[in-house]
Amino acid sequence: MEDKLFSVENQVSLVCGASRGIGRALAEGFAARGAQVVIAGRDSGTLTQTAKEISTGSKPVKPIVCDVAIPDDITGLVESTLSDFGRIDSLVSVAGVNTRMKAEDYSVEEYDRIVNINQRGSFVLAQAVGKHMIERKSGSIINVDSLNTYAPLTGVTPYAMSKAGVLMMTRALANEWGRHGVRVNSIAPGFFPTALSTKLWAQDKMRNWATDNTPLGKLGDVKDLVGTAIFLASDASAFISGQTIRVDGGVTAGINWPIDV
Repeated sequence: MEDKLFSVENQVSLVCGASRGIGRALAEGFAARGAQVVIAGRDSGTLTQTAKEISTGSKPVKPIVCDVAIPDDITGLVESTLSDFGRIDSLVSVAGVNTRMKAEDYSVEEYDRIVNINQRGSFVLAQAVGKHMIERKSGSIINVDSLNTYAPLTGVTPYAMSKAGVLMMTRALANEWGRHGVRVNSIAPGFFPTALSTKLWAQDKMRNWATDNTPLGKLGDVKDLVGTAIFLASDASAFISGQTIRVDGGVTAGINWPIDV
């Protein structure tokens, strides 16, 4: 007997930042389980190709170009989705950027670019979708947090700051919107190779360091995040809000000493 508790079938799921990497994997996961998926991203070509590749026969994935750093783009994205499908049941907010350098070397322009996409963009997107969910008195918002909100890594200070804002936004919105039936949670990945970090994880010293500090002894695969997202969008998590689930192979469970025990 099929258990509907974890079902997202026939949900309208909006995944922002979905043309590749984590966002693509999550969008594909929702589509494969019968959700009507709308994907958003900045590059039209990549987005269209992704939609074609992850679509299922009965519910083609709809691509909509959107730069979350531009509020008007977000307005257009939400209005178009509502016009086509009438509602948004779950929002998966993945869009983000990062640049690695010493904290003292960031220009104001680069700082603004990171924060405007990662933090401000996530808030404006949550606002736009949240207003609709409040009216319907139903909905699940899932933000993508970061290992950096547990312990910031060196060389990514503005990124860590922006994700700390996302973590607090998740709690604050859950606190305000829970009375309206809207749940807000986040997923914090550990070490996950994606298209944007291929060169980093291709280095032996980086892979060895990450696996040594991950109790499960390996890097994550973006598909490892799908189950958590489906759970947070489904009725299985109906009484969970304001939480961050760390999908990190145990990295944040403790510190591994370089000694045998």
